Amino acid sequence: MNHLRAMRPHQWVKNVFVLAALVFSRNLTSGEASLRAALAFAAFCLVASAIYLVNDIADFERDRVHPVKRNRPIASGHVSRTTAGIMASILAPLGFLLAWQLNARTGATLTIYCLMNLAYSFRLKHLVLLDVFIIAAGFLLRVSAGAFAIEVGISPWLILCTFFVALFLAFCKRRHELVSLGEDAAAHRGILAEYSVPFIDKMVSAVASMTVMSYALYTIDPKVVNRLGTDALVVTLPVVLFGIFRYLYLVHQKDQGGSPTQVVLRDRGVQFIGILYLILVVGAIYYDVQLGLIAGESP
Repeated sequence: MNHLRAMRPHQWVKNVFVLAALVFSRNLTSGEASLRAALAFAAFCLVASAIYLVNDIADFERDRVHPVKRNRPIASGHVSRTTAGIMASILAPLGFLLAWQLNARTGATLTIYCLMNLAYSFRLKHLVLLDVFIIAAGFLLRVSAGAFAIEVGISPWLILCTFFVALFLAFCKRRHELVSLGEDAAAHRGILAEYSVPFIDKMVSAVASMTVMSYALYTIDPKVVNRLGTDALVVTLPVVLFGIFRYLYLVHQKDQGGSPTQVVLRDRGVQFIGILYLILVVGAIYYDVQLGLIAGESP
């Protein structure tokens, strides 16, 4: 069990972004496309776990004095660094094999994702602001790989919305670290010395606004309406807005947000919002719902 925990399977939730292109390209009902997207998802999970293992090996000494991270299998000594290294050397090649067999673009995207995250683990996480942008870039690569895997185009709107929501989550994560670690924050993660709660709160507010506005413009874009065959996505905007507000509530009032995956896995409110959003999106796109709210262009 400790070996599985060391792979951080709960973090695989982030890889659902690989499936975004499958849903929004109207290919969810295609067996072949769904299989290819699932393989891309599996490839990212394998490589991501390998990266986490390498990161935990590198941060062994620092994690041992962290109030939370010291309980991780490697930091606590339940999984040796040698064993973790062997696990990583098996998982990464398996992930790359899956991705490259899908096609070269998917394999190349996963390779870039891996190299970027290794660079983040050893150097880039120590550079102010760039550390957060690297996290957001990881989500963009997930979305891109999902589109490449099923061989569909990538919507600029999908890229924008993904980037903004990823930045939002990353800044919230940094805020939680600052608040929860207090005066010891910089000792556990050096880059936190470059941040402050007021500064991060300004960034969170700006990115939250851009997330909602970019999604709103996406739902009413006539080209999107024509391509998806529905003008009903606009009704999901209140759900997205409520989801942003719910997350901010958890960050500011409940001292959560340090791990977005933990929020998704534990908070019933966020889970309900996510399920409701998915139902509305799938229903609108795959049943060609027309509300007559938006005047779209002729195909």
